[in-house]
Amino acid sequence: MKNLIKVERARNNLTQAELAKRVSVSRQTINAIELGKYVPSTVLSLKIAHTFGKNVNEIFELEETDWNRK
Repeated sequence: MKNLIKVERARNNLTQAELAKRVSVSRQTINAIELGKYVPSTVLSLKIAHTFGKNVNEIFELEETDWNRK
């Protein structure tokens, strides 16, 4: 899954730690999501999108390979 968290953090002048605090996760979780190593829950995805004033689909996007995962 592709995401624009890093871009939105830059636009909003937020560090990973600041975003993590706002959505009640660790900085490492934000880092893992940005790197595509961790797929966030629906609730966390909604919290992140809300923090940026965006819809979830404006932050997260399925990639072709996501359709083929089991």
